[in-house]
Amino acid sequence: MPSRFKRSFSGSWLAALAVALMALVPSVAVAQTVNEIISRGKLIIAVDTTTPPYGFLDAELKPTGFDIEVATKMGEALGVPVEFVTVTSPGRIPALLTKQVDAVVSIFSITAARAIQIDYSMPYAGQSAVVIAPKSTPIKSHADLVGKKVGLTRGTAEDGILTAAAEANPGIEILRFDDYASLLQAMVSGQIDAMGGGDYGEIYLKKSANGDDFEQKYPLKTFYFGIGVAKDNDNLRQWINTWLFTLKADGTLEALSQKYRNQPLPALPVF
Repeated sequence: MPSRFKRSFSGSWLAALAVALMALVPSVAVAQTVNEIISRGKLIIAVDTTTPPYGFLDAELKPTGFDIEVATKMGEALGVPVEFVTVTSPGRIPALLTKQVDAVVSIFSITAARAIQIDYSMPYAGQSAVVIAPKSTPIKSHADLVGKKVGLTRGTAEDGILTAAAEANPGIEILRFDDYASLLQAMVSGQIDAMGGGDYGEIYLKKSANGDDFEQKYPLKTFYFGIGVAKDNDNLRQWINTWLFTLKADGTLEALSQKYRNQPLPALPVF
C-alpha cells in the first residue's frame, strides 16, 4: 500500500535500527569467507521476486530472472546450492546488517550512501531510471510533475531522486509502494499520474489491456548494480569480483541481458 510523501529516514538511522534489531534476530551461521560457505554447504542470497525482469516468480512460482540466474550461477561456481531469502527493496541492507544472508543480488544500485553501511562488488548490470506516464500527459521535466501523483517503489534509487524533486518543486505528491508489481498496477489503474521506475517498465505495462498508452517521459539517472556483502568482508567480495570478471569476459552477463532485458548489457564501469 502507498503512503503519503514523507521525508525519508536517514541511512544512519536505518543502520542503527538494523543493528539494534540484531539482538531480536535468531543467530544465523552466515559465512564470512568463501571457504566457510563451501564448508557449510550452501550460499544464502537475498533476492526480490517483485522486480521483473530481474526477479520474479515463474508459472510454477519458482524464483527466476536476471538476478536469480546470477545468484544461481554463483552457487554453481562455489559448488553449493543457493538458499534464497526474499526481501523488499528497503530490506536489502538490514538483511546484511543482521547477518541473515551472505550477499544481496537484487538490482542493488551502487551509491556512496549505501556503501557507508555495506560493501559492493563491481557492477554486473545496469539500467536507467526514468519517469513513465500516459502518452496523453505532457511531461518533460520535474516541473511538469507539480500537481500530479507520482508513484515509486519504496527504498529505490528513483525514490531518492524524485523525493528530492518533490522537495524542490512543491506540489508533487509522492505515493510509495512496497513492491514494483503494486506500482505497475497503480499506474495501469490510474491511481497515480506518473511513476518512477526502470527503463524496462514499459515491457510490463504493455502486458496490460491499455499498456500501449504509456511511454517513457524523461530519464532520471543511469544506475549500476553491484552484489552487496557485509562491510569489510573482503574475502567474499574479492572472490565475487573475480567471478563476475569471468562472467563478463565469457559473455554470460551479455547473454542474460539479452534473455531478460531484450537489449545489450550496458557498458559497465569498474572500481
